[in-house]
Amino acid sequence: MNDFQNMADLDNDEETPERERAGKRSTWISVVVNVLLTLCQVIAGFISGSQGLIADGIHSLSDLVADFVVLLAIHHSKKEADDDHHYGHQRYENAASLVLGSLLLAVGGGMIWAAAHKLQTPESIPTVHVIALWVALGALLAKELLFRYMLAVAERVRSSMLVANAWHARSDAASSLVVALGIGGNLLGFPLLDPIAALIVGFMVARMGWSFTWNALHDLTDRAATEEQVAGIAAEILATPGVLGLHDLKTRKTGDMILADVHLEIDGQLTVTEGHDIAHHARLNVMARHPVLYLMTHVDPAPGTTKTADICVSTAERA
Repeated sequence: MNDFQNMADLDNDEETPERERAGKRSTWISVVVNVLLTLCQVIAGFISGSQGLIADGIHSLSDLVADFVVLLAIHHSKKEADDDHHYGHQRYENAASLVLGSLLLAVGGGMIWAAAHKLQTPESIPTVHVIALWVALGALLAKELLFRYMLAVAERVRSSMLVANAWHARSDAASSLVVALGIGGNLLGFPLLDPIAALIVGFMVARMGWSFTWNALHDLTDRAATEEQVAGIAAEILATPGVLGLHDLKTRKTGDMILADVHLEIDGQLTVTEGHDIAHHARLNVMARHPVLYLMTHVDPAPGTTKTADICVSTAERA
């Protein structure tokens, strides 16, 4: 039993620094890329007279803020449990996703407003310079490559916060594509296409922001794990020797981890110590093989295994 616990603890100790290093590295790379893109897009947008390119540059600027939010969340979420946070600080990741979503909503709304104002005064729309097209295409390539890199890192370390930030980069790539098409249309003699491109980008950004915000709100209000995860946890518990059944398995998300509670059904003729050992073993199995931060077990006698009064023993301590 002690060997099993030591192995589980070792796995957890190795995984956390890896997640932290990967998250920081990918985020700092994103910071560098977005600094360069923001400067190039905004300057080229003003020089060329392209509203779409300026809007895309502002979008890249919002990524910088988002990147620093992610870095802050990574720093805080790695902290151990303390007197004020008995289950650790994993929900900083959920809070960071909420901030990212809100930021996207605000940026998208601003872009929609600016583009709509421009469309109301079409005579003020200038013909853009060809440099805007080359900058937009360069930004498109850079953002797509950044997205692919960040998503690969996020999936490797299984971080929903990093996945959200990666898709934020993909939204930039999609927006740069729309902006490039709008600039191309403007150069071909259709000046309205540039602010129309900015309007489309605004809707894309706002839609993604709403998605992230809604999901983060669900996680912060104790959304349960997926059906597949719950089924996997139940199967792991039932595979533990001595567990005859289970009921009232409940889960809730905390960051990318899961907190769970379950009632175990065991032979009612066993001693309290034997029941405790079975529950302890079940908890270690689940925490070692699933993204479960903690499993609270409650031991009940299985139906038909005892003729005496039911005795329920809570095994809340973690070895």
